Amino acid sequence: MKEVLCIYSTSACHLCDLALQVIDAVLSPDYFDKVIVDIADSDALVEQYGVRIPVLKIQRTGDELGWPFNEHELMEFMNKALF
Repeated sequence: MKEVLCIYSTSACHLCDLALQVIDAVLSPDYFDKVIVDIADSDALVEQYGVRIPVLKIQRTGDELGWPFNEHELMEFMNKALF
């Protein structure tokens, strides 16, 4: 079963675009499903993530990785959170 990755973001967020590029470069869609969550749709999400986006969250474990991160840091996070 694929892991579900939630990417908390919002429209016109250039940092979110950069984070997605890193995620796409490292993580295979064969093993991970990405769900992009626009925080602007929820006051609670704006309060929780508004100054932290983009944030990657592994749905099953609840582990989060906030920006900035590079390919190496993303791999370390995934290995630690999932294995």
